[in-house]
Amino acid sequence: MASSVTTIPLPGWEFVDDSPDEIPFRARTLYTHRTWARTYTSLPELFIQPESIPEIEKAITLAHKCRRRITTTGSGHSPSDMTCTSSWLINLDNFNRVLSVDRETGLCVIEAGIRLYQLSEELAKVGLSLPSLGSINEQSIAGAISTGTHGSSLYHGLVSESITALKITLADGKTRACSPDENPDLFRAALLSLGALGIVVEVTFKAVPAFSLAWEQTIDSDARIFREWESTLWKQSDFVRVWWFPYMRRAVVWKADVVTSEQLDKGLVKHREPPVSYYDNWLGYVVYHNLLALSRWVPRITPWIELFVFGMQYGFGNGEKTKVSAVQPSQQAFLMNCLYSQFVNEWAIPLRHGPEALQRLGSWLGNLKPGDPGYVEHKIPFSAEGLWVHSPVEVRVSNTALKTSREKRNRPFLDPTSDDEPSLYLNAIMYRPYHKNPTYGALERYYQGFEYLMRELGGKPHWAKDFTASKSDFEAWYGDDFKRWTKVRNEADPDGMFVGPWHRRYLLGDKGGEALPLEETGFQAEPASGGGLLVTGTQASE
Repeated sequence: MASSVTTIPLPGWEFVDDSPDEIPFRARTLYTHRTWARTYTSLPELFIQPESIPEIEKAITLAHKCRRRITTTGSGHSPSDMTCTSSWLINLDNFNRVLSVDRETGLCVIEAGIRLYQLSEELAKVGLSLPSLGSINEQSIAGAISTGTHGSSLYHGLVSESITALKITLADGKTRACSPDENPDLFRAALLSLGALGIVVEVTFKAVPAFSLAWEQTIDSDARIFREWESTLWKQSDFVRVWWFPYMRRAVVWKADVVTSEQLDKGLVKHREPPVSYYDNWLGYVVYHNLLALSRWVPRITPWIELFVFGMQYGFGNGEKTKVSAVQPSQQAFLMNCLYSQFVNEWAIPLRHGPEALQRLGSWLGNLKPGDPGYVEHKIPFSAEGLWVHSPVEVRVSNTALKTSREKRNRPFLDPTSDDEPSLYLNAIMYRPYHKNPTYGALERYYQGFEYLMRELGGKPHWAKDFTASKSDFEAWYGDDFKRWTKVRNEADPDGMFVGPWHRRYLLGDKGGEALPLEETGFQAEPASGGGLLVTGTQASE
């Protein structure tokens, strides 16, 4: 007999959990889900926060009984509608424990809902660290690996390269273990699952001894960056990232080298914070925000905003005199302030194409003519006349080929980076000051030209960002790996419990309006309160 019966009134029907067990079903109604950037909002029928694997398995079983789709979300940092749903939304914030740590081997077993900042704090307590991080640490570990999160180093690839095993709960309500040796195809699919296979519930990964980073940052002309691209730019330090400013034709170079705990303990190196100017605090934040808001109505001032704001922040000169430096714990040094709501369109191209990509993009955005400084033939078949875009373009490197491969069975099927050479990530940002979109078609025009260039240079989009593509594109880009990922997905979730409009749009393709039995279809979009779009889906079973 059940210890209790849970009844939840819902529009048009009443949910009743009369399961003959004592496993809680922690669900509530009237929850509003928003992406971090408030680009999309949705109103899930139920918001569920399980605290154990049996609770996750029960939620999936009940969803089958009620013919509902399930979506999983963490921080919602992706600006796309991937995590939006009008059906059941699961959040694993309360499923976030570190289950075991082996200090000798570095192997850690963790629940998948733990946020990266929480994980970093727990690892630091036992003298360990994540080998690499992206620019933010708000994501859950499951969300970070499921979308292909990466850092910026010639010596590291995706965050998922440190993972040795996973557990994932599939649409039948049962949890499977997978690794390179056990269910290897499921492992490779789950390492970048896009939420379409099931719910990743447990992660085993290899941490490294805790380290700090001695970093320094300078700003210089992009011409110098291009000259040093092949010889020293990406090889000079353990971690390197660049922010490129297309109107100033300058670039900030941030480089960092590992400092071991032993070096700190012996006093050979000491922690120190970077200098902070008045423009790095709330004043700079407010001034820049309002200038961006003004540029929505007078976009022609955008290049002058770039010159003023980043000149005040980094200085108006070039070279060594602009250098700032610090020594910080790695989990602090990696982080970057994302500032304001934004659209982000990021693609991975071969590293060797980087100078060509930036020079052509700069020539196009600047409407340069032969004889102008920095001119190259951009070959982008769209006009940039009257187009003004935001800065910077974030430039990062990744080398997945070092530690993962098809042969080792630890490379994700849907890894967008090159499998035989380093890759460059280019991230084109368009801010949404006060959650208001860019005006005069700037977003669409910028991304149209940017994506044309990325495609021509052999690029693939970052899964978590904004992009335009179709199933046929991904079939061409990923070949047999896409077929194998799709096969695993279809076997793991034949009724489409984890399929929504985002997956249909990019991965499953249009089948003449035919939907899987539990798939959520739509979305219908309308302006949302507070900015962005409110999207509403329809359950195929209804």
